[in-house]
Amino acid sequence: MNLVTVHSKLDIPKYKQIVKSIENAIQTGELVKGDKLPSINTIKDEFGLSRDTVLMAFNELKTRGIVHSIAGKGYYVKSTDINVTQKIFLLFDELNAFKEDLYNSFLETLDDNVQVDIFFHHFNFELFSKLIFDNVGNYSYYVIMPVNFKNTAAVLSNLPDDKVFILDQTSDELKHYPAVYQNFEADIYSSLRAAKMHIRKYNKLILLFPETKQPLGMLTGFQRFKKEMSITNEVISSLEKRIPQRGEVYLVLDDQNLIKLIKKIKSVGLKLGEDIGIISYNDTMLKEVVEDGITTISTDFKLMGRNLAKMIFSGEHKQIENPNYLIIRKSL
Repeated sequence: MNLVTVHSKLDIPKYKQIVKSIENAIQTGELVKGDKLPSINTIKDEFGLSRDTVLMAFNELKTRGIVHSIAGKGYYVKSTDINVTQKIFLLFDELNAFKEDLYNSFLETLDDNVQVDIFFHHFNFELFSKLIFDNVGNYSYYVIMPVNFKNTAAVLSNLPDDKVFILDQTSDELKHYPAVYQNFEADIYSSLRAAKMHIRKYNKLILLFPETKQPLGMLTGFQRFKKEMSITNEVISSLEKRIPQRGEVYLVLDDQNLIKLIKKIKSVGLKLGEDIGIISYNDTMLKEVVEDGITTISTDFKLMGRNLAKMIFSGEHKQIENPNYLIIRKSL
């Protein structure tokens, strides 16, 4: 059977005719999942085309997730969903309540015929690198949420520059990529300044900062604030051997340590918001009610997701700083 037809007199690019032929063959059932496509050389020779023209057609089908290639063997049907026009690779560090808000708002803003595949690197550079290397050429766009990895730019250089978008945190080495990001240094600094009348009630300000997971800008913003306010302060990496003391106020950047700290405070009989204070990072509905309310510094993750989706499909590549706000509750 002749799966591909190309007509020189049609006013349609030849690579598009190849794409349409494969789509039609899938629709009629001539091609099913797992079937092998005619080789690049077969199509090239039959219709007098350049190799690049055929490869362009196959690459479009590949980035849409309709076909995949096996080295030394050829191209095979991977999916029969020909309605997918774009396929997006989305790499998160981890999934939590606020990242889920980001993800859902991103999906809701996209067209129905766009497929998003989500992956997680869990702050592991080897996994981060492998996920990217394994998916080079398989997607229309790549949305990357990096952390404090060295050589991130070298890994991303394997992807087409115009197909990469940076999410949540960026750096000088990534500044040439379009991004929707948080300015962690400015956000921590400005929010602590806004809360300084509450912080003055305490004797010591403590930042819980696990360096492997948190953006370095948070530490820089904290250091700027402490110099300006001249408050007794400390930076710790873990709560493991920490016994909370009366007069301390903690800036906690992740929810797991927030829960640990609240448990420790209860175990020593201190009252949160009076004897001891907490400022948490990233707001959730749960923080509105836990211990009558946890003070938070937070960005708008739903807006981040919407702006990212709009930027991808508007074709306007730019750097968008996401807004940040402080919510004072009883924990301070």
